Amino acid sequence: MSLSVLHCASAGFESACRIPALPASHRSHGLHGHSYFATVRTALPAGWAAFPGGEVQALRVRMADTVAPLDHALLNDFLPEPTDENLARWLRGRLDVPGIVQVGVQSTTHSGVDLDGVGHAHVWRRYRFQAAHQLPHVPAGHQCGRMHGHGFEVILHANADLGERDLAIDYDQLDEVWAPLHFELNYRCLNDIDGLHNPTSENISAWLWQRLKPALPELSWVTVYETGSSGANFNGQSYRIWKEMTLDSAVRMAAAPTGHPLAGIHGHTFTLRLHLAAPLDQVMGWTVDFGDVKALFNPIFKRLDHHPLYEIAGLPDGDAASIAAWVLREGGGVLPQIDRVDLYETRGSGAIVSRADSEELIPV
Repeated sequence: MSLSVLHCASAGFESACRIPALPASHRSHGLHGHSYFATVRTALPAGWAAFPGGEVQALRVRMADTVAPLDHALLNDFLPEPTDENLARWLRGRLDVPGIVQVGVQSTTHSGVDLDGVGHAHVWRRYRFQAAHQLPHVPAGHQCGRMHGHGFEVILHANADLGERDLAIDYDQLDEVWAPLHFELNYRCLNDIDGLHNPTSENISAWLWQRLKPALPELSWVTVYETGSSGANFNGQSYRIWKEMTLDSAVRMAAAPTGHPLAGIHGHTFTLRLHLAAPLDQVMGWTVDFGDVKALFNPIFKRLDHHPLYEIAGLPDGDAASIAAWVLREGGGVLPQIDRVDLYETRGSGAIVSRADSEELIPV
């Protein structure tokens, strides 16, 4: 199985800014501040880091150095219109790192911009609604067959560089197209809404796409979180789901030089995210049952969680990329729909390993 590997690193910074191009009445026109979070994902060449397995730490240092001038500074001193998109482009131009495929800037917990591999800016915004649902076609005794509820989250991603409009897509436009849908979904039973008689995460994402795309031609993806650790996205053609979990594991790096902190036994609360791609089951309304993902992957999870990973046979090293590749191979044996594994040592810093034929990198 041919694999593609991306290394990721993030850094936060506190900055003030004003956006002069906005109307004087707009909340972002005046001086204000954010706790920014920036991330880079890159296909690093072999030998870039000082030793194999040291890529994440080296990339994290490079990212921290790049954002350091912005910390506790006025962003207007660095670029005239410090929008999230312009800031992401500024960072990308100054990151001395090969193979960059994505740079993201998040200015709040619910909004940000991701620059893709060709430099297109995907603006995204997170929304929430409270609703009940039940899945009518599941087997008897399945927990989702009972009426229950979720605090659903939706992320809308829009390609600001499609050129469909005279003005670039911004957060206010996303808010405008979302508002009527929020009114329709919030504090409702989803089964009672036309078109949502079988409200799986996949069907909700497609239902939202169909209603949003005419008003927002730049729509790239719709992401639906059913819980904080699982969800689905839809790009108008194909569905993907993911399941997230945390691992408290011990590691060490075999190739780290003697005396290096990574050479000794250390550990992380890893965030592991499994991505699965499959055709939609037209009866069940899902690609793969989240319950099946959890049950089938659980034996592998138990081999990793609260264990020294350097004792696992067949795991070549304790770096994020090696572990993620091992999970993809092992997980694919029980869940062949898995085509990508994300493993983060800390927030935004880790590795993404996918099958070489996997679809485009969708941020979630």
